[in-house]
Amino acid sequence: MGVRLFERTSRQVTITKGGALLLDDARQLLAHSEALMATARRIQEGHSGLLRAALPADITGESVAAILAGFQEREGGVELELHELTTAEQLARLASHDLDVGLIHHPCDVSGLELGPVLRHELGVLLPQDATQARLETVPLSALTGYDLILFPRAHAPAVHDELLTTCARHGYTPTAVRHGQGPSFIRGLLLGGRAIAFGPRDAHGPGDRDLTWRPLSGAPLAWRHSAAWPKGRGDAAVRAFADTVTDALGRTATAGPDLSAGPPRLRPAAEYWI
Repeated sequence: MGVRLFERTSRQVTITKGGALLLDDARQLLAHSEALMATARRIQEGHSGLLRAALPADITGESVAAILAGFQEREGGVELELHELTTAEQLARLASHDLDVGLIHHPCDVSGLELGPVLRHELGVLLPQDATQARLETVPLSALTGYDLILFPRAHAPAVHDELLTTCARHGYTPTAVRHGQGPSFIRGLLLGGRAIAFGPRDAHGPGDRDLTWRPLSGAPLAWRHSAAWPKGRGDAAVRAFADTVTDALGRTATAGPDLSAGPPRLRPAAEYWI
């Protein structure tokens, strides 16, 4: 290339000024090269290939089935390798190009990513059938004072975790304790075994469960916001087909609607509430 990129000594290697100037271009060339290889892989033998995609664990089985069926209808020649991953895990794999497309919760760091439409999925409260608040048509957050909160581990989506707790505190609810859990059976056991509540969308509560009840929150202060995401410059036909399928499927099976804000929620410098 005619430019020295590194200075090497017996103890260290440092990048030169010329190398630093070329670094961004080199990264772009690498990303384009990987995108080309991914596209070539998918178009070999016509429209066949492999798409590595991911969904978070809170997506219902009905929605997962609709996504699988919808993608098969749109891109029947592409093999869909679907993983269950947290938002943090998806962001790491998208950055390392070990994942082609995912469904992430907002807010989070979306630098280097392209996004599909941001959807809003209203959250209500899940609580024991015999709880006083279960008799209400809608439940104010402040009425949950004295209850523990069952919430996903913070590492799974730190900004979402902190924003939810901050919103609760602003509306008069500070949990006596936060218990971490994610599996439906485990959460159900915690709800029935102690004075605890959990937040979730209406479709996450099975209508046949007579021991627990779901109630909407007064004023709808809490919601999941999610969108499809993929690395910039790598949105080929299969990626966009998956993004469109996810948007359509969640709109039909999870009653998720478009988020009417100007864009995806932005990360705040720090949460107002910590536990």
